[in-house]
Amino acid sequence: MMEIIIRGDKMKITEAMSNYINEKLGKLEKYLENSDTVRANVIVKVKNHEQTVEITIPLKSFILRSEETKEDFYAAVDKTIDKLERQVRKNKTRLMSKQVKPSYDFNFDKIVIEDEQEEEHQIVKRKKVEVKPMDEEEAILQMELLGHQFYMYKDSETNKATVIYKRSDGNYGLIESE
Repeated sequence: MMEIIIRGDKMKITEAMSNYINEKLGKLEKYLENSDTVRANVIVKVKNHEQTVEITIPLKSFILRSEETKEDFYAAVDKTIDKLERQVRKNKTRLMSKQVKPSYDFNFDKIVIEDEQEEEHQIVKRKKVEVKPMDEEEAILQMELLGHQFYMYKDSETNKATVIYKRSDGNYGLIESE
């Protein structure tokens, strides 16, 4: 049985909400090998009249993550779980390929692609960029001037490769290399 950690952000999680999340996440267990070693982190947030459900499932080789905002909590949970299932089905071929580091997180016999055409995605463009030293504010300005959703630069203080990106809530996120 997968361990499920549910946390409410500015709200109390009721027993009914917890049971519903547990029941729905149980659908994903059939796809996972050794599901008893897997931990799903669920955060439920409320803002105005909308509920946001964010589910993150860290596995050995990668992370499954989905977030959905709806007026109805149960609809948000359903949509989030559907997205996670779709991610697994859509990427089945890529997950099984030898190009990706082998992983034993999934039971591929249980993953059936139903009425969904598998799209073969490929890299269609490669670009080399000069990574210039700058601070966060300068990187944000550069990203906004270019009209991009992200920008890669070298942090002038740490000298590390860094990516700044625009989040769906309008704020910014930062990814730093180690």
